Amino acid sequence: MVKMRGFLLGLGGGAVGAALVVLVLVLVFNFGETKETVVQTPAQLPAAYAPGSQGFTPEQIYKSLSGGVVMVQSDFGNAGTNIFGQQQSGQALGTGFVVSKDGYILTNAHVVQDQGQKATSVTVVFNKGGSKTQQVKGQIMGIDSTSDVAVIKVDPAGVNLQPLPLGDSSTVQVGENVVAIGNPLGYDFSITSGIVSATGRSLQGPSGRPIPNGIQTDAAINPGNSGGPLIDSTGHVIGINEQIASQSGGNQGLGFAVPINTAIRSLGQLKNGGTVKYAWLGVAGVTLTPQIAQPAGTTQQSGALVEQVLPNSPAAKAGLKGGTKTVTVQGQSVKVGGDIIVKIDGQDVATYDDLIAYLATKAPGDQVTLTVLRGTQTQTVTATLETRPANL
Repeated sequence: MVKMRGFLLGLGGGAVGAALVVLVLVLVFNFGETKETVVQTPAQLPAAYAPGSQGFTPEQIYKSLSGGVVMVQSDFGNAGTNIFGQQQSGQALGTGFVVSKDGYILTNAHVVQDQGQKATSVTVVFNKGGSKTQQVKGQIMGIDSTSDVAVIKVDPAGVNLQPLPLGDSSTVQVGENVVAIGNPLGYDFSITSGIVSATGRSLQGPSGRPIPNGIQTDAAINPGNSGGPLIDSTGHVIGINEQIASQSGGNQGLGFAVPINTAIRSLGQLKNGGTVKYAWLGVAGVTLTPQIAQPAGTTQQSGALVEQVLPNSPAAKAGLKGGTKTVTVQGQSVKVGGDIIVKIDGQDVATYDDLIAYLATKAPGDQVTLTVLRGTQTQTVTATLETRPANL
């Protein structure tokens, strides 16, 4: 998880805390009513993108792709009771985008699920140009709380679906231009622009588990942008806007997106109503820093320090060793004396996040080769990854 002042906010709204979003929704968006909004009729991107050029302008991207971005309104039949003991219903407002002609839409898990409660119904609103919109019922096909990804399906009959082209988040470069299209605070089908501020951020999903390889951007993102696309200058989606870091609750130029490669992996398993299976090594650890290295009695200055090896896990079967004593470093307890993972499949592991990020690209059944430092000796071990247990 990114360490910073302030706090991370999910942007979908959710049944709890949705009052502000619903209030704004009432003011600026009302189903069935004509409204003024600044939108353009979707068009096609220019025929070719010339490598080495500045890419498409935000205006060109918006004209071409906004027709494939949707507003997602989730209804929660039971959001608890008020102070008078009366049942309340909750609503959440978010964003999504079309990924196929047969009606599949990607969004964030927290747009259609709140504290483990799945929305009872979902309405998908399409931008038809000018002041026109089209609303259809959506079906939640699957939810992956680990990566904060959900898949919605709409009936393609009677809807002019415009899938957005998906990019490759592994090639994203810091400093490249990006735009975000979504529904911030109910201001439907808005576009903001900025750059990629950083890559490789560790985000925290609704399940509490880390989402590796997150993309940081200074494109303005606010509540309601959740689930919307982060688009590069070639017109390809590189991420799903997911959360912000803020001291005020509003945009401060610190927005974060789930990498599209992660979302594509979830999409393939969720679109037919399945669940997402993750590869599991079975270790708990921390990043080895010079501050930890000293009390740990090692000259190694970086790597993934194994604090615990879970019983009967792939790591245990491969012979990895966990920590043997606890020390306090900068006010935090760290278990030292265990293996230090310095490479995986030949790739350097400088941090514990590096290990997590690499494992996220693997599937259950895959084998990985780990180079570990045990005391003063370097060893190589092979582990066969398994499916992560549901309770972990």
